[in-house]
Amino acid sequence: QVQLVESGGGLVQAGGSLRLSCAASGRTLSTSYMGWFRQAPGKEREFVAGIAWSGDKTNYADSVKGRFTISRDNAKNTVYLQMNSLKPEDTAAYYCAARRWSWDISASTADHWGQGTQVTVSS
Repeated sequence: QVQLVESGGGLVQAGGSLRLSCAASGRTLSTSYMGWFRQAPGKEREFVAGIAWSGDKTNYADSVKGRFTISRDNAKNTVYLQMNSLKPEDTAAYYCAARRWSWDISASTADHWGQGTQVTVSS
């Protein structure tokens, strides 16, 4: 029973920064591979970033590599996505996702999803 709640989205200008947070209601975050996904209108939900249980292994989509950083604080049951140098093409609804007892995650294999938080980047 894991519930994920995202926060931190908003409207920013190109080049700006946002930090998204994903808070889990359960105590199982430490055993879950966590990921961030995004979905723009009319497009497929795409992988953005992922992080392993210990936080020492991360993975990023090429489109955000070098600009976004995923991190986790298991004691706080929270995962973060620091987004820097934002571009208009980053505009999307961002979703936090979890996959229990796994070393990876995808849109089709995630066990739990948050409700999403909107990120809009103006040019």
